[in-house]
Amino acid sequence: MSLRRLNPPLNLLRAFSTVVRFGGVSRAAEALHLTQGAVSKQVQELERWIGVPLFERSRKRLALTPAGERYEKSVRAVLAQLEGATLELITSGDGGGALHLSTLPTFGAKWLIPRLPDFQRHHPQITLHFVPYTHGYDFERPELDCAILFGDGHWPGARSHYLAGQDVALIAPRAGLAEVAIRTPQDVARCTLLRHVTVPQSWLQWSEAHGVRGLDPLAGPQFDQFQTMIRAVMVGMGVALVPRCLVQDEIASGLVDEPLPGGGYRGNEGYWFCYPEGRGQLATLDHFRRWLLAEVDRNAPTPETPALS
Repeated sequence: MSLRRLNPPLNLLRAFSTVVRFGGVSRAAEALHLTQGAVSKQVQELERWIGVPLFERSRKRLALTPAGERYEKSVRAVLAQLEGATLELITSGDGGGALHLSTLPTFGAKWLIPRLPDFQRHHPQITLHFVPYTHGYDFERPELDCAILFGDGHWPGARSHYLAGQDVALIAPRAGLAEVAIRTPQDVARCTLLRHVTVPQSWLQWSEAHGVRGLDPLAGPQFDQFQTMIRAVMVGMGVALVPRCLVQDEIASGLVDEPLPGGGYRGNEGYWFCYPEGRGQLATLDHFRRWLLAEVDRNAPTPETPALS
């Protein structure tokens, strides 16, 4: 078998991968700025080039063959690696350049932004550009280098590093605003429970960790950001479970109360630094990752609450 046959042209591989990613020739053609006919011809040419059918065609619908599924995974990884190597080359030299990142609003405002002056002092040659956080989960977006996400650390096509957030604090309004005096975990069952849409199981986990009965984990107002929940607790709307890394300043200053020693719990989700597999060699990303993980090590709190079994 000739070496030439083992090295299909890059444009054919990109057309094939794009068709798979967008689920059809029409949307792939728009993404590649080509006609549908041109994309179809490139895919067919790739199949002739390697001599293996990649799609099953019926009634103008495309479905990957088993061989096509295996090949697409490898092609996607190769294209991502090539893109990452090119980006690394462009931004290499003095290690400067731009880094495009996304972060969830509350974590960005409460944890990341206060620490960024230190990063700028150590890496003045790197400019940070923030991408809208709604794009942070789409690692196919060319303008996204990395993201800080909330979850269990598993996202398709991404590498992840844990930062913070699994240590969850129980917070209540300060004296004078609280609807119930909380002296034991069972007292919480009589309070208004504030809930976050991203972690609907949090009150159930908390009640199981502390053996609380009669608590309705699905009752109470619902919020979409932790910062809003913290403000709601501050004005006396109820009690909440919030990652300690987001609320430790309010606890320390007395804006909210932490009524029970060890009254939080250890959750399964938290904030993770994530980036596409193909961009791990990007110089700017590597500098930011090293700095970020060093910050985590320097600020790692001593666990105060037991882990859930």
